[in-house]
Amino acid sequence: MENVFINSGKRHSDFTWESLGDVAEGRGDLGLDVPVAIYRLMQYTLLATLAKDMGEERANDYFRDAGRLAGREFAKNLLDLTVPWNDFISQLQKRLRELKVCIFRLEELDPRTGKFTVTAAQDLDCSGIPVSNETVCCYDEGFISGILGAYMNKEYDVREVDCWANGDRICRFEGAPRK
Repeated sequence: MENVFINSGKRHSDFTWESLGDVAEGRGDLGLDVPVAIYRLMQYTLLATLAKDMGEERANDYFRDAGRLAGREFAKNLLDLTVPWNDFISQLQKRLRELKVCIFRLEELDPRTGKFTVTAAQDLDCSGIPVSNETVCCYDEGFISGILGAYMNKEYDVREVDCWANGDRICRFEGAPRK
C-alpha cells in the first residue's frame, strides 16, 4: 500500500491542518461525529503501546508534544488570533463546546506573570474513567499550551493538577510562559 505522506513529498512529521483532508466529503454517509469511546480507544492504546516501548514518562512527553502541535493547528485554523484576550477566550470556550471537546473555563490569570489556571469539564480524554489516583490528560496539557502559544506567540508549559482519574470531577490545568 502506498504511503501518501511520503509519496506526496510530505511526511507524517510534517503535519498541518490540511493533512486532515476533507472529512465531510470522505465520510458523506457516516458524518463528522465519532463516539468518545472510539476516540479514547485510539488514544489509550497508542499511549499504552508507546509506554510499553519507551516508558510512561517518555510516552507522556510524546503525547504532550502531539497535543501542542494539535493545539497550534487548531488555533491557527479554527480561531481568530487577532482579537483581544477576552474575545479570544470567549471564542475558544464556544468552539471547544461546539466541537464537544470540553466545557472550558479560565479560572485565574495573572497578567503580570502570564500564569493561569483553566478547567476542562466533560472532556474527551478522561471524564467518566475509573479513578486511578493519577492525572492522565498529558495530551490536553500540550493542546492547551499549543493554543495559547499560537495566540500569544510564545511557548507555554502546562500541567494538569486535578483530573477525573484522580477523583476530581473536573480537570484543572496550571500554566505559564516558558522561560
